[in-house]
Amino acid sequence: MAIIRNAAPSAARKDIAVDRLTNQDVVKSKSVHLLEGLLGNDDRMLAPRAKPEAPNKFQKIITQEVNKRSWLGSIRLRHAMIMVSFVAFVAIPAALASLYMMFIASDQYHSSASFSVRSIEATGSSDILGMFTQASTGNTGSDSYILMDFIGSERMLADAEKKFDLDKIYAARGLDYFYGMAAGLPVEDKLSYWRNMIDVNYDHASGIMQLQVKAFDPQQAQDIAKFILEESDALVNNLSASARDGVLKSAQDEMHLAESRLAKARAAVREYRDVSQEVDPVEGAKLAAQLIGGLEAQLVQMNADLATAKSQMGEDTPRIRVLKARIASVEEQLSSERQRLGSGNAGAQSESGASGDVAGRIQKFEALETEREFAERAYTASLGSLEKARIDAGNKQRYLAVFLEPSLSQMAQYPARFLNSFLVALGLLFAWAVFVMGYYNIRDRT
Repeated sequence: MAIIRNAAPSAARKDIAVDRLTNQDVVKSKSVHLLEGLLGNDDRMLAPRAKPEAPNKFQKIITQEVNKRSWLGSIRLRHAMIMVSFVAFVAIPAALASLYMMFIASDQYHSSASFSVRSIEATGSSDILGMFTQASTGNTGSDSYILMDFIGSERMLADAEKKFDLDKIYAARGLDYFYGMAAGLPVEDKLSYWRNMIDVNYDHASGIMQLQVKAFDPQQAQDIAKFILEESDALVNNLSASARDGVLKSAQDEMHLAESRLAKARAAVREYRDVSQEVDPVEGAKLAAQLIGGLEAQLVQMNADLATAKSQMGEDTPRIRVLKARIASVEEQLSSERQRLGSGNAGAQSESGASGDVAGRIQKFEALETEREFAERAYTASLGSLEKARIDAGNKQRYLAVFLEPSLSQMAQYPARFLNSFLVALGLLFAWAVFVMGYYNIRDRT
């Protein structure tokens, strides 16, 4: 196989040298050489393909030097870009943040207090530590969480603004607009700033809550902490009163019903006694029975005397007539007394009750007396239930026990300048490293 090659050796060698220096292939395709031979000048001739000459040592050195310079240039450019980005996005912002923390950020003083929500439930603990940790503890966990939410609530913020000028207390000092509160903020932003300036921690194991209030003046921080404790104590007292009233309400309602029922029963008994003019119809019936028994004994004795007199005297004698008159009088009195006890007819029993006989009065009195006795027992039971409910309500009473009063700070501990500066620098470094690693990852994949 042959190709048409340029006969000018000097031009060919020059082209090959240039092509080798630029690391390019000088051999063209077969069809291109044939077309150049057929359409070119007559000075072209057919010749066998010459194998490419092996590059000498000088050409290799030139090629390596060119490649090395291009690689070093690309590396230096990338490193320069990385360093510029590090300075722009890490070093300068970290330095500015450090300068702000050191020279511009205002000192903040804190006031701390420790307290707990306790109940009056007593346990069997006898040691002194148990008096503070167990003897008065109850199910106050929910009350403690309620108190935490209340301290950071909008209601507490509104109450604090009524007593303190929070816009003046937390106004920006100098150029410190980051830690200061701007004037005219909406209530949502004020609430967020308020929650940043107060910190409440709750230890579920011991039930102790720790309050920390920050301000630009130590006395103002202490005053705000005392105010928070006062409002918290009022809230706990209201919760305790609500729980106590809830426990006592049902028992008091039952007691009032029983008392009203007893009063009505006693009034009915009194009205009956006023109408019947007797204290107890049962006792009256006993007296009537004794009277009837005496009259019956007298009647028997007089009948015996009359029989004896008839055996010795005539019917028209004065003694016989006197005995008969006495017997008739006793029988009439006995019949009247028996009518007072009852009519002797079951169908007329209710009518006798209405007419005032002893049986009717006893029946009515016994009904009234039964109602009165039941009302008294119900009232006694309701009083016992009320007393028990009062004891339970006393055990459910809550109070705020303050272990450590709000402190007055003498040295500013906030903001944590070195820590904040370090955290800012660390965050910027981390964000910058993620950005660079992402860039190289995308670059390698493309």
